[in-house]
Amino acid sequence: MTNVSEPPGDYPRRILVAVTGLSPQIVTETLYALAIAAEGTPFVPTEIHLITTRSGAEKARLALLSDDPGWFHQLCHDYELPPIRFGADTIHVLRDGNGDALDDIRSPDDNRHAADGITELVRDFTADPDCALHVSIAGGRKTMGFFLGYALSLYGRPQDRLSHVLISEPFEASGGFYYPTPFSRVLELPGGRLVDTANALVTLAELPFVSLRHGLPEALLTGHASYNQTVEAARLALAPPELQLDLAARRVRAAGKVFALPPAELALLSVFARRALRGESPLPAPPKELPDVEWKQRYLVELRWIDGLLGERDDTERALKRGMDGSYFSTHLSKLRKILQRELGPAAAPYLISDGGTRPRRYRLDLRPGAIWYGPINARAGQSVTSTAHSAWEAAPDTAHSS
Repeated sequence: MTNVSEPPGDYPRRILVAVTGLSPQIVTETLYALAIAAEGTPFVPTEIHLITTRSGAEKARLALLSDDPGWFHQLCHDYELPPIRFGADTIHVLRDGNGDALDDIRSPDDNRHAADGITELVRDFTADPDCALHVSIAGGRKTMGFFLGYALSLYGRPQDRLSHVLISEPFEASGGFYYPTPFSRVLELPGGRLVDTANALVTLAELPFVSLRHGLPEALLTGHASYNQTVEAARLALAPPELQLDLAARRVRAAGKVFALPPAELALLSVFARRALRGESPLPAPPKELPDVEWKQRYLVELRWIDGLLGERDDTERALKRGMDGSYFSTHLSKLRKILQRELGPAAAPYLISDGGTRPRRYRLDLRPGAIWYGPINARAGQSVTSTAHSAWEAAPDTAHSS
Protein backbone atom coordinates (compact mmCIF):
# COMPACT_ATOMS: atom_id res chain seq x y z
CA MET A 1 0.00 0.00 0.00
CA THR A 2 1.31 3.44 -0.93
CA ASN A 3 2.03 5.91 1.83
CA VAL A 4 -0.30 8.93 1.76
CA SER A 5 2.68 11.21 2.43
CA GLU A 6 3.96 10.47 -1.10
CA PRO A 7 3.21 13.03 -3.86
CA PRO A 8 0.11 12.13 -5.90
CA GLY A 9 2.29 11.67 -8.98
CA ASP A 10 4.14 8.79 -7.32
CA TYR A 11 1.06 6.60 -6.78
CA PRO A 12 0.93 3.46 -8.96
CA ARG A 13 -2.63 4.21 -10.07
CA ARG A 14 -3.24 7.83 -11.05
CA ILE A 15 -6.68 8.84 -12.30
CA LEU A 16 -7.75 12.06 -13.96
CA VAL A 17 -11.52 12.57 -13.72
CA ALA A 18 -13.24 15.38 -15.60
CA VAL A 19 -16.77 16.46 -16.42
CA THR A 20 -17.47 17.75 -19.90
CA GLY A 21 -20.38 18.94 -21.95
CA LEU A 22 -19.69 19.95 -25.53
CA SER A 23 -16.11 21.09 -24.86
CA PRO A 24 -14.00 17.91 -24.79
CA GLN A 25 -10.78 19.96 -24.96
CA ILE A 26 -11.01 20.22 -21.17
CA VAL A 27 -9.44 16.74 -21.13
CA THR A 28 -6.38 17.61 -23.23
CA GLU A 29 -5.93 21.02 -21.61
CA THR A 30 -5.98 19.50 -18.11
CA LEU A 31 -3.74 16.62 -19.14
CA TYR A 32 -1.23 19.12 -20.58
CA ALA A 33 -1.29 21.21 -17.39
CA LEU A 34 -0.76 18.16 -15.18
CA ALA A 35 1.77 16.19 -17.17
CA ILE A 36 3.66 18.81 -19.21
CA ALA A 37 3.37 22.25 -17.63
CA ALA A 38 3.20 21.20 -13.98
CA GLU A 39 5.33 22.98 -11.43
CA GLY A 40 7.09 20.39 -9.30
CA THR A 41 6.32 16.69 -9.70
CA PRO A 42 4.19 16.06 -12.80
CA PHE A 43 0.97 14.08 -12.47
CA VAL A 44 0.88 11.75 -15.47
CA PRO A 45 -2.38 9.79 -15.28
CA THR A 46 -2.42 6.06 -15.81
CA GLU A 47 -6.08 6.40 -16.77
CA ILE A 48 -8.56 9.13 -17.66
CA HIS A 49 -12.28 8.99 -16.89
CA LEU A 50 -14.76 11.37 -18.43
CA ILE A 51 -18.24 12.04 -17.05
CA THR A 52 -20.62 13.52 -19.58
CA THR A 53 -23.97 13.39 -21.39
CA ARG A 54 -24.82 11.31 -24.47
CA SER A 55 -24.01 14.15 -26.88
CA GLY A 56 -20.91 15.04 -24.87
CA ALA A 57 -19.68 11.45 -25.10
CA GLU A 58 -20.09 11.40 -28.88
CA LYS A 59 -18.24 14.68 -29.29
CA ALA A 60 -15.42 13.48 -27.00
CA ARG A 61 -15.10 10.26 -28.97
CA LEU A 62 -14.88 12.08 -32.29
CA ALA A 63 -12.62 14.91 -31.15
CA LEU A 64 -10.30 13.07 -28.77
CA LEU A 65 -10.22 9.38 -29.71
CA SER A 66 -10.74 9.23 -33.47
CA ASP A 67 -7.94 8.69 -35.96
CA ASP A 68 -8.43 12.24 -37.22
CA PRO A 69 -8.22 14.66 -35.45
CA GLY A 70 -7.74 12.42 -32.38
CA TRP A 71 -6.44 15.25 -30.16
CA PHE A 72 -5.80 13.00 -27.15
CA HIS A 73 -3.63 10.63 -29.18
CA GLN A 74 -1.93 13.61 -30.84
CA LEU A 75 -1.01 15.20 -27.50
CA CYS A 76 0.41 11.92 -26.18
CA HIS A 77 2.47 11.59 -29.36
CA ASP A 78 3.68 15.21 -29.38
CA TYR A 79 4.92 15.04 -25.79
CA GLU A 80 5.93 11.36 -25.74
CA LEU A 81 3.67 10.50 -22.81
CA PRO A 82 3.55 6.91 -21.55
CA PRO A 83 0.45 4.81 -22.34
CA ILE A 84 -2.69 6.17 -20.68
CA ARG A 85 -5.89 4.18 -20.51
CA PHE A 86 -8.59 6.34 -22.10
CA GLY A 87 -11.25 4.98 -24.41
CA ALA A 88 -14.95 4.42 -24.86
CA ASP A 89 -15.04 2.28 -21.70
CA THR A 90 -13.77 5.16 -19.56
CA ILE A 91 -16.32 7.68 -20.88
CA HIS A 92 -19.19 7.50 -18.40
CA VAL A 93 -22.55 8.71 -19.68
CA LEU A 94 -24.94 9.94 -17.00
CA ARG A 95 -28.28 8.14 -16.96
CA ASP A 96 -31.82 8.81 -15.81
CA GLY A 97 -33.99 6.70 -13.53
CA ASN A 98 -34.83 4.31 -16.38
CA GLY A 99 -31.19 3.74 -17.23
CA ASP A 100 -31.38 5.82 -20.42
CA ALA A 101 -28.51 8.14 -21.31
CA LEU A 102 -29.10 11.79 -20.46
CA ASP A 103 -28.87 14.27 -23.34
CA ASP A 104 -28.72 17.18 -20.92
CA ILE A 105 -29.24 18.03 -17.27
CA ARG A 106 -32.24 20.30 -16.96
CA SER A 107 -34.82 18.93 -14.53
CA PRO A 108 -34.58 18.22 -10.78
CA ASP A 109 -34.70 14.49 -11.60
CA ASP A 110 -31.81 14.90 -14.04
CA ASN A 111 -29.81 16.68 -11.37
CA ARG A 112 -30.50 13.98 -8.80
CA HIS A 113 -29.48 11.14 -11.11
CA ALA A 114 -26.38 13.04 -12.25
CA ALA A 115 -25.37 13.61 -8.63
CA ASP A 116 -25.85 9.92 -7.80
CA GLY A 117 -23.84 8.76 -10.81
CA ILE A 118 -20.96 11.14 -10.11
CA THR A 119 -20.90 10.24 -6.41
CA GLU A 120 -20.81 6.52 -7.19
CA LEU A 121 -17.79 6.89 -9.47
CA VAL A 122 -15.82 9.00 -6.99
CA ARG A 123 -16.62 6.58 -4.16
CA ASP A 124 -15.38 3.65 -6.24
CA PHE A 125 -12.14 5.39 -7.21
CA THR A 126 -11.33 6.53 -3.68
CA ALA A 127 -11.87 3.01 -2.33
CA ASP A 128 -8.49 2.06 -3.82
CA PRO A 129 -5.69 3.06 -1.39
CA ASP A 130 -3.07 2.79 -4.15
CA CYS A 131 -4.87 5.35 -6.29
CA ALA A 132 -4.42 9.14 -6.40
CA LEU A 133 -7.33 11.02 -7.90
CA HIS A 134 -7.15 14.35 -9.71
CA VAL A 135 -10.57 15.89 -10.33
CA SER A 136 -11.14 18.68 -12.84
CA ILE A 137 -14.36 20.68 -12.62
CA ALA A 138 -13.60 22.98 -15.55
CA GLY A 139 -16.09 21.49 -18.05
CA GLY A 140 -19.75 20.56 -18.31
CA ARG A 141 -22.69 22.33 -16.75
CA LYS A 142 -22.05 24.15 -13.49
CA THR A 143 -24.16 21.60 -11.61
CA MET A 144 -21.96 18.76 -12.92
CA GLY A 145 -18.82 20.51 -11.74
CA PHE A 146 -20.42 21.23 -8.38
CA PHE A 147 -21.48 17.62 -7.85
CA LEU A 148 -18.03 16.33 -8.83
CA GLY A 149 -16.26 18.75 -6.50
CA TYR A 150 -18.64 18.00 -3.66
CA ALA A 151 -18.28 14.25 -4.19
CA LEU A 152 -14.53 14.66 -3.79
CA SER A 153 -15.10 16.66 -0.63
CA LEU A 154 -17.21 13.78 0.71
CA TYR A 155 -14.82 10.97 -0.23
CA GLY A 156 -11.47 12.59 -0.96
CA ARG A 157 -8.23 11.57 0.78
CA PRO A 158 -4.92 13.39 1.37
CA GLN A 159 -3.49 12.29 -1.99
CA ASP A 160 -6.48 13.53 -4.01
CA ARG A 161 -6.63 16.91 -5.75
CA LEU A 162 -9.26 19.26 -7.19
CA SER A 163 -8.57 21.83 -9.90
CA HIS A 164 -9.84 24.14 -12.63
CA VAL A 165 -7.82 24.71 -15.80
CA LEU A 166 -7.17 28.26 -17.03
CA ILE A 167 -6.48 29.12 -20.68
CA SER A 168 -4.89 32.36 -21.86
CA GLU A 169 -6.67 34.72 -24.25
CA PRO A 170 -7.65 34.45 -27.05
CA PHE A 171 -7.45 30.65 -26.98
CA GLU A 172 -10.02 30.28 -24.20
CA ALA A 173 -12.88 31.13 -26.55
CA SER A 174 -11.69 28.95 -29.41
CA GLY A 175 -13.42 25.65 -30.07
CA GLY A 176 -10.44 24.54 -32.14
CA PHE A 177 -7.84 24.84 -29.38
CA TYR A 178 -6.94 21.66 -27.50
CA TYR A 179 -3.48 22.21 -26.01
CA PRO A 180 -0.29 24.25 -26.56
CA THR A 181 1.65 22.45 -29.25
CA PRO A 182 5.45 21.96 -29.02
CA PHE A 183 5.70 23.36 -32.57
CA SER A 184 4.07 26.17 -34.49
CA ARG A 185 0.46 25.49 -35.44
CA VAL A 186 -1.71 28.25 -36.86
CA LEU A 187 -5.31 28.39 -35.65
CA GLU A 188 -7.96 30.64 -37.15
CA LEU A 189 -10.28 32.22 -34.61
CA PRO A 190 -13.84 33.44 -35.26
CA GLY A 191 -13.58 36.69 -37.20
CA GLY A 192 -10.55 35.54 -39.15
CA ARG A 193 -7.78 36.28 -36.64
CA LEU A 194 -4.82 33.90 -36.82
CA VAL A 195 -2.92 32.73 -33.71
CA ASP A 196 -0.17 30.23 -32.98
CA THR A 197 -1.13 27.47 -30.54
CA ALA A 198 2.52 27.18 -29.48
CA ASN A 199 2.09 30.56 -27.74
CA ALA A 200 -0.89 29.50 -25.60
CA LEU A 201 -0.56 29.36 -21.84
CA VAL A 202 -2.39 26.69 -19.87
CA THR A 203 -2.26 26.76 -16.07
CA LEU A 204 -3.95 24.81 -13.36
CA ALA A 205 -5.70 26.48 -10.43
CA GLU A 206 -5.69 23.95 -7.59
CA LEU A 207 -8.75 24.26 -5.37
CA PRO A 208 -8.35 23.29 -1.72
CA PHE A 209 -11.21 21.22 -0.34
CA VAL A 210 -12.27 20.03 3.09
CA SER A 211 -12.48 16.25 3.28
CA LEU A 212 -15.55 14.95 5.11
CA ARG A 213 -14.60 11.32 4.60
CA HIS A 214 -13.69 10.82 8.26
CA GLY A 215 -17.30 11.52 9.26
CA LEU A 216 -18.92 8.92 7.00
CA PRO A 217 -20.00 5.51 8.32
CA GLU A 218 -18.10 2.57 6.88
CA ALA A 219 -21.25 1.37 5.11
CA LEU A 220 -21.30 4.52 2.99
CA LEU A 221 -17.60 4.21 2.14
CA THR A 222 -17.87 0.63 0.94
CA GLY A 223 -21.51 0.27 -0.13
CA HIS A 224 -23.96 2.09 -2.32
CA ALA A 225 -25.70 5.28 -1.26
CA SER A 226 -27.21 8.18 -3.13
CA TYR A 227 -25.70 11.65 -3.17
CA ASN A 228 -28.40 12.92 -0.80
CA GLN A 229 -27.88 10.03 1.64
CA THR A 230 -24.13 10.63 1.70
CA VAL A 231 -24.50 14.38 2.21
CA GLU A 232 -27.01 13.78 5.01
CA ALA A 233 -24.65 11.32 6.72
CA ALA A 234 -21.82 13.85 6.58
CA ARG A 235 -24.09 16.62 7.89
CA LEU A 236 -25.23 14.51 10.82
CA ALA A 237 -21.66 13.48 11.62
CA LEU A 238 -20.67 17.14 11.86
CA ALA A 239 -23.75 18.18 13.83
CA PRO A 240 -23.65 18.43 17.65
CA PRO A 241 -24.07 14.90 19.07
CA GLU A 242 -27.50 13.92 20.37
CA LEU A 243 -28.58 10.60 21.88
CA GLN A 244 -32.12 9.34 22.25
CA LEU A 245 -32.91 6.05 23.97
CA ASP A 246 -36.15 4.15 23.41
CA LEU A 247 -35.80 1.37 25.98
CA ALA A 248 -39.23 -0.08 25.30
CA ALA A 249 -38.41 -0.64 21.62
CA ARG A 250 -34.71 -1.47 22.22
CA ARG A 251 -33.62 1.31 19.88
CA VAL A 252 -31.41 4.36 20.04
CA ARG A 253 -30.97 7.38 17.82
CA ALA A 254 -27.39 8.66 17.58
CA ALA A 255 -25.79 10.94 14.97
CA GLY A 256 -29.24 11.03 13.36
CA LYS A 257 -29.35 7.27 12.78
CA VAL A 258 -31.84 4.90 14.39
CA PHE A 259 -30.67 1.37 15.16
CA ALA A 260 -31.33 -1.47 17.57
CA LEU A 261 -29.17 -2.51 20.51
CA PRO A 262 -29.23 -5.87 22.33
CA PRO A 263 -30.76 -5.55 25.82
CA ALA A 264 -27.48 -6.10 27.71
CA GLU A 265 -25.65 -3.39 25.78
CA LEU A 266 -28.64 -1.04 25.76
CA ALA A 267 -28.95 -1.31 29.54
CA LEU A 268 -25.26 -0.55 29.99
CA LEU A 269 -25.46 2.49 27.69
CA SER A 270 -28.52 3.66 29.61
CA VAL A 271 -26.64 3.52 32.93
CA PHE A 272 -24.16 6.08 31.64
CA ALA A 273 -26.71 8.08 29.64
CA ARG A 274 -28.87 8.61 32.71
CA ARG A 275 -25.87 9.69 34.77
CA ALA A 276 -24.83 12.16 32.06
CA LEU A 277 -28.40 13.45 31.87
CA ARG A 278 -28.34 14.09 35.62
CA GLY A 279 -24.85 15.58 35.59
CA GLU A 280 -23.48 12.86 37.87
CA SER A 281 -19.82 11.95 38.26
CA PRO A 282 -17.96 9.17 36.37
CA LEU A 283 -18.03 5.61 37.70
CA PRO A 284 -15.22 3.13 38.34
CA ALA A 285 -15.70 -0.28 36.73
CA PRO A 286 -16.66 -3.20 38.97
CA PRO A 287 -13.65 -4.99 40.51
CA LYS A 288 -12.16 -7.56 38.18
CA GLU A 289 -12.98 -10.68 40.20
CA LEU A 290 -15.12 -9.31 43.01
CA PRO A 291 -18.87 -9.00 42.29
CA ASP A 292 -20.18 -5.48 42.93
CA VAL A 293 -23.74 -5.30 44.28
CA GLU A 294 -24.19 -1.58 43.57
CA TRP A 295 -23.25 -2.06 39.92
CA LYS A 296 -25.68 -4.96 39.72
CA GLN A 297 -28.50 -2.79 41.08
CA ARG A 298 -27.97 0.19 38.78
CA TYR A 299 -27.67 -2.14 35.76
CA LEU A 300 -30.80 -4.16 36.56
CA VAL A 301 -32.83 -0.97 37.01
CA GLU A 302 -32.16 -0.15 33.35
CA LEU A 303 -32.68 -3.71 32.20
CA ARG A 304 -36.15 -3.80 33.76
CA TRP A 305 -37.25 -0.86 31.61
CA ILE A 306 -36.59 -2.89 28.46
CA ASP A 307 -39.72 -4.61 27.15
CA GLY A 308 -40.12 -8.26 26.27
CA LEU A 309 -37.11 -9.74 28.06
CA LEU A 310 -39.01 -12.40 29.99
CA GLY A 311 -36.58 -15.30 30.50
CA GLU A 312 -33.62 -13.25 29.29
CA ARG A 313 -33.94 -10.94 32.27
CA ASP A 314 -34.26 -13.87 34.66
CA ASP A 315 -31.06 -15.38 33.23
CA THR A 316 -29.23 -12.09 33.69
CA GLU A 317 -30.44 -11.69 37.27
CA ARG A 318 -29.24 -15.21 38.06
CA ALA A 319 -25.86 -14.51 36.44
CA LEU A 320 -25.53 -11.35 38.53
CA LYS A 321 -26.94 -12.88 41.72
CA ARG A 322 -23.86 -11.96 43.76
CA GLY A 323 -23.18 -8.76 41.82
CA MET A 324 -21.52 -7.55 38.60
CA ASP A 325 -17.81 -8.22 38.19
CA GLY A 326 -15.27 -6.58 35.91
CA SER A 327 -15.38 -9.37 33.35
CA TYR A 328 -19.11 -8.98 32.74
CA PHE A 329 -18.74 -5.20 32.56
CA SER A 330 -15.81 -5.19 30.11
CA THR A 331 -17.39 -7.85 27.87
CA HIS A 332 -20.58 -5.87 27.33
CA LEU A 333 -18.76 -2.54 27.16
CA SER A 334 -16.62 -3.96 24.33
CA LYS A 335 -19.71 -5.26 22.51
CA LEU A 336 -21.41 -1.89 22.87
CA ARG A 337 -18.38 -0.11 21.44
CA LYS A 338 -18.22 -2.45 18.43
CA ILE A 339 -21.91 -2.00 17.64
CA LEU A 340 -21.71 1.80 17.85
CA GLN A 341 -18.62 1.89 15.64
CA ARG A 342 -20.21 -0.44 13.10
CA GLU A 343 -23.41 1.60 12.93
CA LEU A 344 -21.91 5.09 13.05
CA GLY A 345 -18.33 4.79 11.83
CA PRO A 346 -16.16 7.74 12.89
CA ALA A 347 -19.30 9.57 14.06
CA ALA A 348 -19.50 7.08 16.96
CA ALA A 349 -16.79 8.84 18.98
CA PRO A 350 -19.06 11.09 21.13
CA TYR A 351 -21.31 8.14 22.02
CA LEU A 352 -18.60 5.76 23.24
CA ILE A 353 -18.18 5.24 26.97
CA SER A 354 -14.90 6.93 27.92
CA ASP A 355 -12.56 5.61 30.63
CA GLY A 356 -11.04 9.03 31.22
CA GLY A 357 -7.68 8.12 29.69
CA THR A 358 -5.82 8.04 33.03
CA ARG A 359 -5.64 5.75 36.02
CA PRO A 360 -7.65 5.04 38.01
CA ARG A 361 -10.12 4.47 35.20
CA ARG A 362 -13.48 6.12 35.71
CA TYR A 363 -16.14 5.69 33.06
CA ARG A 364 -18.62 8.19 31.67
CA LEU A 365 -20.65 9.17 28.63
CA ASP A 366 -19.25 12.55 27.73
CA LEU A 367 -22.43 14.22 26.45
CA ARG A 368 -24.05 17.34 27.85
CA PRO A 369 -27.39 16.78 29.62
CA GLY A 370 -29.35 18.65 26.93
CA ALA A 371 -28.08 16.21 24.28
CA ILE A 372 -29.71 13.13 25.89
CA TRP A 373 -33.33 12.16 26.18
CA TYR A 374 -35.56 9.14 26.56
CA GLY A 375 -38.77 8.39 24.70
CA PRO A 376 -40.37 6.67 21.70
CA ILE A 377 -38.53 6.91 18.39
CA ASN A 378 -40.28 7.19 15.07
CA ALA A 379 -38.07 4.68 13.21
CA ARG A 380 -39.18 5.65 9.71
CA ALA A 381 -38.42 9.34 10.13
CA GLY A 382 -35.51 8.77 12.47
CA GLN A 383 -37.00 11.34 14.83
CA SER A 384 -38.67 11.34 18.20
CA VAL A 385 -42.44 11.55 18.24
CA THR A 386 -42.09 13.81 21.25
CA SER A 387 -39.94 16.90 21.49
CA THR A 388 -39.45 16.96 25.25
CA ALA A 389 -35.75 16.53 26.01
CA HIS A 390 -36.16 15.67 29.67
CA SER A 391 -39.03 13.23 29.84
CA ALA A 392 -40.36 11.10 32.62
CA TRP A 393 -37.59 8.63 31.83
CA GLU A 394 -35.14 10.97 33.54
CA ALA A 395 -36.95 10.32 36.79
CA ALA A 396 -36.47 6.56 36.58
CA PRO A 397 -35.43 5.19 39.97
CA ASP A 398 -31.79 4.38 40.64
CA THR A 399 -31.37 2.16 43.64
CA ALA A 400 -27.55 2.33 43.44
CA HIS A 401 -25.44 5.10 44.85
CA SER A 402 -24.49 7.88 42.40
CA SER A 403 -20.84 8.08 43.36
